[in-house]
Amino acid sequence: MAIARLVCLGLLFVLGLARLAEAQNAASLFIAADMVRGPGGSGPVCVLSSRFMRKEEVAWRIRVQDVSGKELDNKGLKGVVVELSDGQKFPARFGGHPPKEPTAYLWSTAWVIPDDYPTGTFNYKVVATSLDGTTQTWEPVNTKASLLTIVAGTFEP
Repeated sequence: MAIARLVCLGLLFVLGLARLAEAQNAASLFIAADMVRGPGGSGPVCVLSSRFMRKEEVAWRIRVQDVSGKELDNKGLKGVVVELSDGQKFPARFGGHPPKEPTAYLWSTAWVIPDDYPTGTFNYKVVATSLDGTTQTWEPVNTKASLLTIVAGTFEP
């Protein structure tokens, strides 16, 4: 009986060490992202939105921080990519926003919705890759109002 207890305690100890190692290897990044309407759309520019017509520009604004809260730029990360549920990937760039008179520095990317893109609600995610190659993924809250929604109609500038 004592040997069985000792074996069980040893097994629990080893499992605990494995989980600790797994936690230490986890990506240590925090991602915050949103979607806004790009220039030339049917509404005001850089205002939060999840509903877009074809030919409108969807822009993603992204901040990535390390565990200390430090903002990570293009020197602190290998890259940031927005991935649509259909497999399309849009690499983000780090820079000042708005471009002419920056008030914030962040990662961003944009996509003009093709005029033949299907309507509906689509998942997307943001993937940040650290300098050592580990990745951290962020996804919006899985409710229709938070996801990318392509509505009927085509924007004509």
